[in-house]
Amino acid sequence: MIQPMRPTRLLLALVAAGCAAAPANTVPAQSPVPAATPAPTATATQTAAVTVTPKPGDGATSRPNADPFPSTYAPFASRTTVIRNVNIYTGAGPLIRNGAVLLQDGKIAAVGATVNAPANAVVIDGQGKYVTPGLIDTHSHLGVYPAPGTAAHQDGNEGTSPVTAYVWAEHSVWPQDPQFPRDLAGGTTTIQVLPGSANLIGGRSVTLKVVPSRSVQGMKFPGAPYGLKMACGENPKRVYANRGPATRMANVAGYRAAWIGAEQYRRRWDAWLAKPEGEPPARDLNNETLAEVLRGNILVHNHCYQADEMMQMIDIAKEFGYRIRSFHHGVEAYKIADVLAREGISASIWSDWGGFKMEALDGIKANVGLTHVAGARTIVHSDDASYSQRLNQEAAKSLTAARVAGLNISDEDAIRWITLNPAWALGIDRVTGSLEVGKNADLVLWSANPLSVYARTEKVWIDGAMLFDRADTSQRWRTDFELGYVPNDGGRR
Repeated sequence: MIQPMRPTRLLLALVAAGCAAAPANTVPAQSPVPAATPAPTATATQTAAVTVTPKPGDGATSRPNADPFPSTYAPFASRTTVIRNVNIYTGAGPLIRNGAVLLQDGKIAAVGATVNAPANAVVIDGQGKYVTPGLIDTHSHLGVYPAPGTAAHQDGNEGTSPVTAYVWAEHSVWPQDPQFPRDLAGGTTTIQVLPGSANLIGGRSVTLKVVPSRSVQGMKFPGAPYGLKMACGENPKRVYANRGPATRMANVAGYRAAWIGAEQYRRRWDAWLAKPEGEPPARDLNNETLAEVLRGNILVHNHCYQADEMMQMIDIAKEFGYRIRSFHHGVEAYKIADVLAREGISASIWSDWGGFKMEALDGIKANVGLTHVAGARTIVHSDDASYSQRLNQEAAKSLTAARVAGLNISDEDAIRWITLNPAWALGIDRVTGSLEVGKNADLVLWSANPLSVYARTEKVWIDGAMLFDRADTSQRWRTDFELGYVPNDGGRR
């Protein structure tokens, strides 16, 4: 039996409905639905029913750059801010000592030795501390493998078929993952969330801003291209050992078969879109994602450890006319760093992981440094919820290992490994990744040089809005998952 709403519940519902205006990034309420128009009364002269054929929706057509799940992100409220008396790693040039940066309308308005502070600006004295761009992680599974790590939350690998290009990571992202605010507190402002590496082709990735939101659409980085997760080596072999592919040669055959089908699909649809006559081809979500790669609209991110396999993946890409944007993990990237530089492929690699399985046996701590000095665009990534909170320390470890190996690499280069270079890999370097005039005001104020183990984030801005302030715990982002216990000044719960 349905119980009538009690007065108390009714009062709470009315209070909730009349809350103060939503924050700037809240999805607007839907417009009122107009009242239905009364159906006309049938007359004696009407002798036959009128048949109305519904118009097909966009879902019936496979269009390039289709965006059925658009970003609804809106920047949080920001204030014109000047941070002065700070050492600035711009991510694009040399360290600016005792400089200043102006944030205005969500953008970097000025950066240099001095800036003019508008009369309405909030002025922060950095007291000789350090500022960097917001850190960017090219390899994250936050949201698709959220905390707590229960079976119900294992949503990163669709291990049911070797090729699952039809899945999109964003449809597994849980925005209430309590790991998101911890990433923000570590200075990470942008992440690429990828499917796992169980499959030859695992599906689409999504680039997110690390901001509170009730939906993944509210976190999606506007204008960021999708990525395609591919994987080679031991992982797909292990997952499909009894179903196939069970060998590396079968892996390669599987990639090639998938791209052959995708190329045929792309040609059929391109021809029909150029001359839309007759019935359109059948839509196929698997081939649709791969066709977008072939058109250059989706960036390939390839999990691959061994140098020989990376070389094979480059050959496959050339065979079908697509480009690899970044090799991920790449513990043997140093062996082919000159090839990566020549081919324009970035290396998203760990600071010091290696030796934990056969294909990682030749991992060395100088991998990042050796790859960098060979001219390849080098990136320090995480693939780990804890490492993603400490990307600055991962870059510092890589820099130290490089210098121990006798490589001459600057602090500025190491900062680019976690800022501008990953922004390029994600296709968003025109708007973020460095502190340059006109770019998004995504930046971090550090207590010390961020390449020091003792450095801590003090404040973090995204699009000019301060979303983390270590000194103000009352404004700390807590996910719904954590709201079972919220401390307050009175000590009550």
